[in-house]
Formats: sequence, structure tokens, C-alpha cells
Amino acid sequence: MISNQEDKHLRAIHKTDSIVDSIIDQFVERARMGKTKYGTDLDRNDLDILEWIEHAKQEHMDAILYLEKIKQVIKN
Repeated sequence: MISNQEDKHLRAIHKTDSIVDSIIDQFVERARMGKTKYGTDLDRNDLDILEWIEHAKQEHMDAILYLEKIKQVIKN
């Protein structure tokens, strides 16, 4: 019998299309990389809601910078 802990790590991801499959693979790889780099994952309980908001804000700020860089490269 599979325990609840084991069960939550098992999943059947049915093939959808190449784009969705690529994104799923990237999420899985990013989760693995984050666990290796930071020694934790999003199941952590040491941050309060404001700290999670700050993390999200910082990530979005980075994304905006990357988009602006891409925009300038395309324009030039």
C-alpha cells in the first residue's frame, strides 16, 4: 500500500501537446534545481504571507526587466 506521503509524489501526467509538456518539464526541473540550490521547496512553512508576497514581487520585477531587455533587443 502507498502512504499519503508517497502518493502525493506520484502523478500521471498525460501527454497534451509539445508546448504544455515543455512547460511541465520546465516546472519539474525548476523545482528540482530550487530544492538542490536552496535545500527547501514551496512546502516550507518558515515564511509568512508578507514574505511570500515579497518573493513573488521580486520575481515579477525580474521578469519585467527581462521583458524590457528583449523588447530593446528586438527594436534595435
